[in-house]
Amino acid sequence: MPYRLGADLEVRCVSEPNVLRVEGLRVHYQTPAGPVKAVDGVSFAVQPGERFGLVGESGSGKSTIALSLLRMIKPPGRVEDGSVTLDGVELLELTDEEMRRVRLARISLVAQGAMNSLNPVKRIREQIALGLREHGAAREGRAFDTFLTELLERVGLRRGVGDMFPHELSGGMKQRVCIAMAISLEPQVIVADEPTTALDVVVQWQVIDTLRRVQSELGAAVIQIGHDMGLMAHSVERIGVMYAGKLVESAAVRDLFRAPLHPYTQLLIASLPSLDGKERLQGIAGSPPSLLNPPAGCPFHPRCPFVMDVCRTTMPPPREHRPGHFAACHLYETS
Repeated sequence: MPYRLGADLEVRCVSEPNVLRVEGLRVHYQTPAGPVKAVDGVSFAVQPGERFGLVGESGSGKSTIALSLLRMIKPPGRVEDGSVTLDGVELLELTDEEMRRVRLARISLVAQGAMNSLNPVKRIREQIALGLREHGAAREGRAFDTFLTELLERVGLRRGVGDMFPHELSGGMKQRVCIAMAISLEPQVIVADEPTTALDVVVQWQVIDTLRRVQSELGAAVIQIGHDMGLMAHSVERIGVMYAGKLVESAAVRDLFRAPLHPYTQLLIASLPSLDGKERLQGIAGSPPSLLNPPAGCPFHPRCPFVMDVCRTTMPPPREHRPGHFAACHLYETS
C-alpha cells in the first residue's frame, strides 16, 4: 500500500491539475566573486503519470533543479526565489521535518551516481529497511522479506541482491537498487538525475526500460534529467531544454524534434548522428557562458547563428508559439 502523510500537510493542499508545478525558480551559489546563477527563473509543470525530460549541456542547471525539488540544496547554494508545488503543497514553505517526511514518500530521487548514493558498508536490505523506518512504514520478519523480494523483482533483480553489499553489484544492478529504493513508498513523482551515467549503451536502455515500467505500474510522474537527446527522444513524452540556467524551450517530444524553435535546440538536434546518411556531424560553436557573469540579453546570443541586436540586450520571455510548444527567442516575436 502507498505511504500516506498525516492530515497536517493535507490541509495546505489546494486544487491543482498538475502533480508538480515549478514557478520562477531561482537558485544561486554564493562565491567570493559573487553569486553563480545556476537556475534563473525556471517554470514548468508536470502532469500525473507524465514522463518529462530536462536536457542540456553540463552546467546548464539540470541537476540543481533536481536537488531543489527535494530541498537538498546545500550551502553555499540557496533557493533565492520561486515556488515548488507538489499536489497542492508548497514544498519551499515546509519545515525541515515536514520536508523529510515528503521525501521518498511523495517525491523521490534516483541519484546520478549510484555508488555514491549507496552506503558501502551496509547490505541493500538494511538500506531499504532504513528508508521505511524513517517514514514510520517499517515491516518486520517475513512481512519485510516478502516486501523486499517483491520490490527487487519489480526492478528486475533477484531476491539475493538484498543480502549483498553495493560493491558486489554491477553498475546496472546498483542503479536498479536505487530505483527500487526510490519507489519503495510509491511516490507521486520520481526525479531521475542522469540515471544512466557511466553505463554502457545496452545497460542504459535496460535501466530506462526498468524506470519506465515501474513508473507506469505506480502511475507516478517522472522527471528524467540528462544530456543525451537521442535517449530522451525514446524515453520521455515532453522535453524541456535548459541553457545557462534558463528553460529556453519545452514541447512534446514529437513536436520538438520535428520543428524545434530555439536555435540552441536546433543545433542540439543537428549534432545527433543519423542512420539515414553519412552527413558530417555539426557542432555548436563557442562555449557555454559563465553563470557568474552571464552575458546581457539572451545567454545564447554569443553562439547563435541568428543573433539580432535585441538579443544582446533583452532576454526574451518564454511564449507559447504553438499549442503546448514554448520557446524563449526573439526570432518569433511579433511587432
